[in-house]
Amino acid sequence: MSVANPYQPPRANVADVRSSSTSYQPVKFWSRQGRVSRLQYLGYLMGGYLLLILGAGIVGFIAAAAGMDKSATALGMIAAIPYVVFSVLMAIQRAHDMDWSGWTCLLTLIPFVAFVWFFKAGTPGENRFGAPPPPNTTKVKILALVMPIIAIIGIVAAIAQGYALKTKAAQTPIEQPAP
Repeated sequence: MSVANPYQPPRANVADVRSSSTSYQPVKFWSRQGRVSRLQYLGYLMGGYLLLILGAGIVGFIAAAAGMDKSATALGMIAAIPYVVFSVLMAIQRAHDMDWSGWTCLLTLIPFVAFVWFFKAGTPGENRFGAPPPPNTTKVKILALVMPIIAIIGIVAAIAQGYALKTKAAQTPIEQPAP
């Protein structure tokens, strides 16, 4: 004879509450198809930005070594074109993760609206744009952490530069006109 334990947790089949599908779609870096999560979006943008800095530095070094100092800036700007394309493609995939059309990434041109892409969660499970993105790797987490750190360093540096200019201006003697 089996006696039921009154302290035993309830057993219920709740598979219908949320899809138990564990399939993920791979991240496609150079495609407008697919989905990326918030952390992947931050991490991949930061990784692309670091590659942009590296590429612009290499192009600038080659231009300077070739004696084309005046055209080094223009060549560095050409190195930014792939990053801009990559950023747009990632914004489209991030919009897809929120179950929005890719055209909504045009809203990121409005100041402060782009923060929605950083803070709004994606739709759980599958949506009309496919399976969810894969779980975040350690590399993605580290790259995503680097972005706010660089932003904070930039803000502190800009404030320090402003104070340095004010201090320099205050120490410069004001010349009096001769009578």
